[in-house]
Amino acid sequence: MAWTEVFHCDVCGKEKSDGAGDWWLAWNEKISPTPSDPEQIVLKITRWNGFLSHDADAKHLCGARCAQTIMDRWMQAKG
Repeated sequence: MAWTEVFHCDVCGKEKSDGAGDWWLAWNEKISPTPSDPEQIVLKITRWNGFLSHDADAKHLCGARCAQTIMDRWMQAKG
């Protein structure tokens, strides 16, 4: 029996198909520039990676427009 894995864009809902290019992943990460600085949350965006796509915190993005939408939402979020 074959196993089919389906991903959807977390912004627009588009389904990822085989061979679909230009998909991206995004997630938030906490960093502290120096040990005495408080933690900051950063947004990271990278090209699609099958291994990283399974991370529970990863946002799946179908292209540049949805990646920009995620970035806009992140920049407008408070806290």
